[in-house]
Amino acid sequence: MPQCKIEILAPAWKELEEITEYHLLMVGQISAKKITDRILNALERLEEFPLSCPYVPDTELKSQDYRMLVCDKYVCIYRLLGDTVYVYHIVHGATEYGRLLKQ
Repeated sequence: MPQCKIEILAPAWKELEEITEYHLLMVGQISAKKITDRILNALERLEEFPLSCPYVPDTELKSQDYRMLVCDKYVCIYRLLGDTVYVYHIVHGATEYGRLLKQ
């Protein structure tokens, strides 16, 4: 399979910014940079291995091919459409991310 493109959608960028701000305020600049870099590096691996992550557990969303990439305490929700990986949300693992996608 040729290399895929990664498209991080606006809601996911906003969530990543919020994660970064939280780490900046609570732990510091180094932590904020580390978690942001870890998430972005994990997403980059999807360029070569877009189908390597499991489907989300929600049956309805699974039928729409939503997958989840787990990175530390965070979950990136994405779908592969054609040759592009669309990242819809980047949220804490305790978040009810199924609701975010069904709104």
